[in-house]
Amino acid sequence: MSVSEFLTSKHETAFSFEVLPPLRGKGIDQVYNTIERLLPYNPQYINITTHRTDISFKEMNDGRFQRVYEHKRPGTVAIAAAIKSKYNIPTVPHVICSGYSATELENELIDLSYLGITDLIVLRGDRAKGENSFTPANGGHLHATDLCKQIKDFNQGNLIDGTTFENIKDRQFSFGVAGYPEKHEEAMNLNTDLEYLRQKVELGASYIVTQMFFDNKKYFNYVQRLRDAGINIPVIPGIKPLTSLRQQSILPNTFHIDFPDELASEFLKCKTNDEVKSLGIEWAITQAKELKAANVPSLHFYTMNATASIEEIVKKVY
Repeated sequence: MSVSEFLTSKHETAFSFEVLPPLRGKGIDQVYNTIERLLPYNPQYINITTHRTDISFKEMNDGRFQRVYEHKRPGTVAIAAAIKSKYNIPTVPHVICSGYSATELENELIDLSYLGITDLIVLRGDRAKGENSFTPANGGHLHATDLCKQIKDFNQGNLIDGTTFENIKDRQFSFGVAGYPEKHEEAMNLNTDLEYLRQKVELGASYIVTQMFFDNKKYFNYVQRLRDAGINIPVIPGIKPLTSLRQQSILPNTFHIDFPDELASEFLKCKTNDEVKSLGIEWAITQAKELKAANVPSLHFYTMNATASIEEIVKKVY
């Protein structure tokens, strides 16, 4: 059963979480440690993030500058395969436009297909460091809709160079996409944001995973807007526990989200990271319980620097 099929099946609210590939030069043990802390609570699938190759310029001895390509977290496909093999749990790698050409993405799809990993999250990805607007790689995609179209073509057995992919029927991809209860930062308004999402659904997206939010009303309102617009695929709420004082400014600035008044008031009272972690756990437990009571298909937890907090949350919720 694919993740898409699971999410539309009859079941109690499940949960998933994501892991990051290790930094270059680090081993996979930390990934395994994260999984093994959360595995006893029966996650239904695990997402693996993908990170773009960044470009920087290094000054040479003769005064010229050399372009340097730096991929800090390689290994998404290999880690997805390793987790699937070791734990026998569905893995969902992120496939992103950012930093990749369409040919490189096609090769990644071929590798995943050979490995029998056919659940994906499709994203545009972040801008490069120092960019004011997103610039695709040479021969790459400007929008996530373009990547959705490439995957749709792949599922029909059509490759970029006109080659036909044989025996594709049993290895077709199903995929989810991102949703933004508080609007994507680059969308002109909520309606245009919704229209881009509709295009992704028409190209084959079968579920939506939201960006983090801290006010459940924004999630419920977002789902209602989608339903009113005729978008009826599952919408998975994304939850991120607060873990540090720095997040007072980093999260609103980076993700263009707001803290509800009650949370902001309590956050301002915190003097240490430990106090923030305790607040983050309690707030996320409240969020998760309310969402679970509303019978959402699944909860998705963003684990970066928050594995211990998420363990405490799922203990109380599941």
